Order: sequence, then structure tokens, then C-alpha cells
Amino acid sequence: MRNSSKQIRLCDCNRTFDLDAGRLTEQAGAADVSVHHELCRRELSSLEADLAAGCDIAVSCTQESALFSEVADSVNAGQHIRFFNLRETAGWSVEQSAATPKMAALIAAASTLPEVEPVEGVQMAAGRALLIVGEAGVALGWAERLAASFDVSVLMSSRAGEAELPADNAYPVWSGNPQSLKGHLGAFELAWEQHNPIDLERCVRCNACVKACPEGAIGFDLQVDADKCRSHGACVTACGEIGAIDFARRDTARSETFDMVLDLSSTPLLRRVELPDGYAAPGRDPFDQALAVQTLGEFVGEFEKPRYVAFESGLCAHSKSRKIGCNNCIEVCSTEAIRSAGDVIAVDPWLCKGCGTCSTAPSAIAGFRFCSPSLAFRSSTPMRLKGT
Repeated sequence: MRNSSKQIRLCDCNRTFDLDAGRLTEQAGAADVSVHHELCRRELSSLEADLAAGCDIAVSCTQESALFSEVADSVNAGQHIRFFNLRETAGWSVEQSAATPKMAALIAAASTLPEVEPVEGVQMAAGRALLIVGEAGVALGWAERLAASFDVSVLMSSRAGEAELPADNAYPVWSGNPQSLKGHLGAFELAWEQHNPIDLERCVRCNACVKACPEGAIGFDLQVDADKCRSHGACVTACGEIGAIDFARRDTARSETFDMVLDLSSTPLLRRVELPDGYAAPGRDPFDQALAVQTLGEFVGEFEKPRYVAFESGLCAHSKSRKIGCNNCIEVCSTEAIRSAGDVIAVDPWLCKGCGTCSTAPSAIAGFRFCSPSLAFRSSTPMRLKGT
């Protein structure tokens, strides 16, 4: 059985600011206020004991919230501890000597305001299907390094120097011009146009076409240089029954889905203020590319993130009878998670990172839902579920 009253644990962080327990208790109207100097160190055992005894406790320190939460979890009281920031918001301010009323207000809020309602989450899952897109040599180089750790696929979007396809056909390699990239972690979809007459999926990499081409228009990356090619057809004859070369191919549209994307293009496929998790565009620097690869590896697994926005379609002024009125939330969304859907808008919860900018729209149809501190702390990155 839990105690009905809430304890307020204040800490002056090794006596770095003044706390008047008597005045704070009187002004805040809180019944059980205690002041500590080293709550996260020497006095931690007293906090653990009270949590184990069934007390609901509010602690005035957010810096050590991870430590305090771990202690609470160890005595099965994780849901009975909450935090508020007294040090940075009042104690360490330039007006510290006159900050007691502000401190009292913060304490009163922590002791009387109801707990934040749980926010619905959305599930995300990502396997090891990694697309590497970019200049042939760089993309193939990273594919060779990562083939043992990821299920890699390569889209060569341009040629530079003398790149050569791997001798073994261990992973898919395509060539073409990227047209669009959409989706989110675990469900990216890339569409491209295959401009190369050689179908690399059918090609057996015998290099017969390379040897047969009289103009030397085919390199060991099995790409046809259109500026050199005079369409003699010698390569088609050399390819024979394999049938991988077709200069009259009409069906050039291609698309595939992937869990993650490593974009090594000179111009990134996505240009947003906030990029989706699982997509990295590190540029040309090898060190930045290595850091991006390391980060992508952390997104393999199952995750949960909050559904930040509650959309009120009845208040939406976006459109009526397909005549556009308001685009405010669409224009300010840094993740491009909001799009037009007929006379209303649609919010993609898998792309939304909870910045709250859309909630400033005049009609406030995109209501921002605040989540608990433990959830909001990692709002920009999906959280790995326990056991995965």
C-alpha cells in the first residue's frame, strides 16, 4: 500500500545555492519537504529506503534522473518518482537571492499537478537491409566493407574513375538515376530509372562485353558510356543467350524497399532540416562516412517512439472542396511528416520527431501531446525495446 502524500526532495547540489526549507514549505503549501546536499551520492540510500517503503517522491534534480530512476526500478517503484529542475531554473540564476517564490511555485507544481497522461506510441522495426547509393567506386567500396554486417544493396548513380564490380555476385548491384526516396526507418522506398543498357541483375560478369566493345565504351563497372558508344552491337552479340544487354529497353522504372539508406550522393536525395532515423548522408569525407555507418548500425532492432501529434480534422482549415486555404503546418514541418490528404492533412507519426512547431498553426488542429520526461528525453531517436 502506497502513502497518499508526496515527498519533495530538494537538493542544493553540494551547497551551490541556498534553499530555505521553512519558507519554501510555507509558500508552496507542501507538507513534506526536505533539503539535501548530496542526494545523488551520500544520501542516495535514504531515497531508496523511502521509495521501497511506498512513498511517492518528487526530486528537484533532472541531471541525475537516470540514476534516481535506476534506484527506483531496483525497488519496483519506477512509476512513483518524478523530477523537476530547481537548480537551472531558479537556484543558479542571477536572481538567486530573490528566487524563493519561483522555487515555491515549482515545488507546488511538482507536488500538486497530476501525472502526465501516457502518450500512445508507434512501433518501428528495422532489419539489416541497407541501401548504399552514390558514385560507383565509393558505393562499392563501402558495400565490400559492410557486406558481412548488413544485407547490402548498391545503386550506382554515377561513374568516376575505374570502378570494378566484385567478382562474386554476393549482393544486388544496380545502376540508374534516383527519382524519389520516401518512407522511414524500416520502410524506405527508392525509385530509380535504369539508364544502363546492361541489366546487372541478369549479367553474369563474364566481361565478354568489355572485351568485345570496339570503342571501349564499357568499363569493368559494366556501365555503357553513351558518349563513346556507336551502337555497333558487338556487346549484344558477345552477351549471347544471357540476354543482359538491351539498348531498346522500355521498362526502365525500378523500385525497392530497404530498412536503412546510406546516401553517398554528391547531392543528398533528402534535403530536410530534420532527416529521418535510418537515413544518413555524410558527404564525401571518409571519416564522416565511417561515423554514419556506425550510427546506422544502432538502428537494427525493434523500437518505440511517441505519437506526438493529435490531429483534429474537424478544425482543419487546409482545404474545402479541394480549394487550398491553410498550409501553415505543412510549411513549417522540419521532417516533412505532414502532407495534404484531400481536404485535410495527414501526419506521418513515424517521421514526426515532436518539435511541436505544427501546434502553432492558427486553428491549432495539430495538438501537440507532451510525453513523460523519460520518453521525451530521447524523443529524437527511437528507443530500443527491452529484450531486442
